[in-house]
Amino acid sequence: MSEITLTAYNVKTKEKGVPIQDAVITKTAKGAYMAQGHDGKGNKLTTLLGEEKALAAIKAGIAKQGWE
Repeated sequence: MSEITLTAYNVKTKEKGVPIQDAVITKTAKGAYMAQGHDGKGNKLTTLLGEEKALAAIKAGIAKQGWE
């Protein structure tokens, strides 16, 4: 996992694999990890992540941590 990218499905434009910009990773009430951001065109993006990928994205600096 040397090159980490966060991608999501854009519901508005029906595109798959859209890169998430300004990502913030949060935890859900059940303990899952979720990345939220935008696509650069004003469309919001959200996707669920596994713990390993979420923590790796924070460590790599491509996402911010949204919990304490």
